Amino acid sequence: MLDLSLGGWTRNCQGLTRRNVLRIGTLTAGGMTLGESLRSRAAAAEKRRPGNKRSVICFWLDGGPTHMETYDPKPEAPAEYRGPFSAVQTRVPGIRIGAKYPRQAQVADKMSFIRSVHHNNGDHFAAAHWMWTGFHGSNAANQDPQFPSIGAIASKVKGPNRRGLPAFVAIPNAATIGLRPGYQSGAYLGVTTNPFDAGSDPNAKNFQVRNLNLPGGIDNKRIRSRQGLLAGLDRTRREADSSGLMTGIDRFNQEAFDLITGASARKAFDISLEAPRLRDQYGRNSVGQGALLARRLVETGVTFVTVHSGGWDNHSGIEGAMNSHGPRMDAAISSLVSDLDQRGMLDEVIVMVMGEFGRTPRINGNAGRDHWGNAISVMLAGGGIHGGRVVGATDDKGTRPILRAIKPAHVLHTVYRQLGIDTTLRFLNHAGRPIPILDEGGPLDELI
Repeated sequence: MLDLSLGGWTRNCQGLTRRNVLRIGTLTAGGMTLGESLRSRAAAAEKRRPGNKRSVICFWLDGGPTHMETYDPKPEAPAEYRGPFSAVQTRVPGIRIGAKYPRQAQVADKMSFIRSVHHNNGDHFAAAHWMWTGFHGSNAANQDPQFPSIGAIASKVKGPNRRGLPAFVAIPNAATIGLRPGYQSGAYLGVTTNPFDAGSDPNAKNFQVRNLNLPGGIDNKRIRSRQGLLAGLDRTRREADSSGLMTGIDRFNQEAFDLITGASARKAFDISLEAPRLRDQYGRNSVGQGALLARRLVETGVTFVTVHSGGWDNHSGIEGAMNSHGPRMDAAISSLVSDLDQRGMLDEVIVMVMGEFGRTPRINGNAGRDHWGNAISVMLAGGGIHGGRVVGATDDKGTRPILRAIKPAHVLHTVYRQLGIDTTLRFLNHAGRPIPILDEGGPLDELI
């Protein structure tokens, strides 16, 4: 375990204290240092690293977004099902989406809409776990993650697309159903595959990523002097080590230093470098600036980024909720897809939009919609996925699939395939049992 002490070499499980120790471990949980984290991730990644450099940006709509007002509107249904809004025609003939998404309608030729996802579960915890992992496992009575998330798997198998950066980042934080990191976690893969938590709102005036900033009174010169001391202490062991292990440890500790003291990660997170006009297009709010920051991160070399949007558990007032959510999401998603396309990056970045379930097709007595795992819409774009398509269909009132019924695992299979990840790979769970990445379904061939 590596400590950079200001008053002697110590072990400190309480994290950073300015007076006593600078611990190169603030990016991980469970007492593991950053050097150990990098070492663990790379060991697995080097064995299984896919050839492509694709990445993912996933918008997580926490609480369960309404499918009827987003990607599966039913404008001809009775008013109590149709809801307060109609639909907007996209630039793809025959495809309509929710009326609050006019900007996405203009780039729908680059997006595909999966309208028949279902798991038939209305438990927030079970549903979120299912969407993130492809497995039924956790629930309200047992909330602990049972299987690793798609982001954690990508982190484990691929690692970052560029050394010196995290593989998996959450903006502004990793959260599902009030749990952090919740079902974005690595579960039995360990904390080294958990997302790096940006920890603050990228729309904030003085946005900074706390884990990349040195504490007051400590500068790069002082850190480098401690690094030199560590190297000197290790020299004898390294010279006696015929296996090369110490040389490897030196490299991983160097990466830990570089991440904190180097410019690459800090520059990637510096959203102030973006043009004000582009920031305006994405939207001056958490999800809009989160989407723009996500683009910066994948452009630099991060493999998987999540953008969290909360407040979608709209049991009442669906009209007011969508008047608030809709324009922000519409600007963020449409701007991201357009921006990636204009930069020639769209084929290399998969954009996902999903939540834990849909909402009841029939409006309730509070003018809202309740939990509904029988019909869920997911949007996919980029990363070699065909645009301008609809997969599956629900009935005329949006209650359940009537064409191409799809489980969450099918969606994840599709993304894994485009990332070059073999879903038959197995990892040992806490009981020592080898578990495949997914154990049902397959990719949606009509999209790839």
